[in-house]
Amino acid sequence: MKLICIGRNYTDHIKELENEKPTDPVVFLKPDTAILLKKQPFFIPDFSDDVHHEVEVLVKIKKVGKHIDKKFAHKYYDDIGLGIDFTARDLQAQLKAKGLPWEKAKAFDGAAVIGKWLPKTNFKNVNDINFSLKKNDEVVQSGNTELMLWKIDELIEYVSKYFTLKIGDIIFTGTPAGVGKVFAEDRLIGYIENEELFSIKIK
Repeated sequence: MKLICIGRNYTDHIKELENEKPTDPVVFLKPDTAILLKKQPFFIPDFSDDVHHEVEVLVKIKKVGKHIDKKFAHKYYDDIGLGIDFTARDLQAQLKAKGLPWEKAKAFDGAAVIGKWLPKTNFKNVNDINFSLKKNDEVVQSGNTELMLWKIDELIEYVSKYFTLKIGDIIFTGTPAGVGKVFAEDRLIGYIENEELFSIKIK
């Protein structure tokens, strides 16, 4: 399985990082080795002094698809989740400045948190899901999927032009504003609506 990540999908996050608004979704991949094992803490890697949390709504693909039309995209997923795209921001900035790929800053071991999954049927509208991240009991990120530049079904259509989607693939749909540095002993808790989907300790 693969993790397909979408960057710059919320206008407020684009502004906070002073990035240019894209004309198409920004797509990058993480390997399955990036997944943080269940009940394990996140260890800040020794190659970065500025690892940021980025909370994101996740979608799990349930069947194989290629060149999926947006109107059929809803048939390709049943589960909605929440996770974190950990980013070594200092390393990412160095790579971006040289025009190099981001993988070392985004795809390192443990850089992808995947929380519990919820049935899509729990939601009246997948384009109106509230989600948030607390750091040490303070809300640091909050968003709603309505604010995505490209909605879930549009992302599935776009991504499937380039990559065959397979059972178990996970799409990270982008992060709202409020990303920030994590420190040892921080506790990160992610919520969809009012339900806790993950709790991570930083080491």
